[in-house]
This record gives sequence, structure tokens and C-alpha cells, in this order.
Amino acid sequence: GIQMLSVQPDTKPKGCAGCNRKIKDRYLLKALDKYWHEDCLKCACCDCRLGEVGSTLYTKANLILCRRDYLRLFGVTGNCAACSKLIPAFEMVMRAKDNVYHLDCFACQLCNQRFCVGDKFFLKNNMILCQTDYEEGLMKEGYAPQVR
Repeated sequence: GIQMLSVQPDTKPKGCAGCNRKIKDRYLLKALDKYWHEDCLKCACCDCRLGEVGSTLYTKANLILCRRDYLRLFGVTGNCAACSKLIPAFEMVMRAKDNVYHLDCFACQLCNQRFCVGDKFFLKNNMILCQTDYEEGLMKEGYAPQVR
């Protein structure tokens, strides 16, 4: 993780792990058990300042990376259960059991209704269905619950 610390005026300046100069700024970052200038702790790919994009950084193959670039380079990609196209590892997804979907593909596969937060959806025969289409399917199959 990344910690932002304020530099105490009465302490000896610490050396930056990025540029090897003394940190004389008001704040410094602590990450990987080392101290950094805010400008020196950057993603090796996109150069974003890691202290600004969150409190997490990723390291692999001697690279310091932001989450997006770490997943882009080393994450697992997969295919969307609805459209079968590739889902990049850094992309946000929806999951239903073992199925993974692009956000845009997570809709009823009969009527194309997009789901909102709190909507019920059903997974039947590996298809995502809205409540209406799921219940209509049950009626056609004779599985309608008995109303008492």
C-alpha cells in the first residue's frame, strides 16, 4: 500500500527511492518500505502518480504499476458469456455464477432490458433473464408456482 505522511520539521530528511535526492517537501509517500517524493512514485507504464490514483500499487518483474496497467499486462482475460468477445482484464465486469459479462452485455438476453441496481435477474440455461421473461418461461414449461 501507499501511505502519505507529513514531514516533521524536526526530523532528518529522508532519501527518495525514486530519484535518490533528499525529500524536503511537506509530504512524502511511503511504499514498499521506502520513501518517495509524490512526483517520483509513478506507474512504469502510464506515468500516473500512484499517490493520486489510490492507496494500492502493484509490483511485478521489477515494475511498479497502477492497477489498470498491472491487470492489462498480467491479468487474466476472458470471454463474455453473452457476446463471446474478449473482456480485457482491466475492464469492469458483471458476474453470475461462473459467467462473466461486459457491463453493456449484462441485460436480459430475450428482451434486452438492462438491469438497474436492485433488479432481480435469473440465470436459466446459461442465459440471463429479467424477472418477467423468467416467469413467462416457467409458465410455458408448466413450472409456475402454485398460488395458495
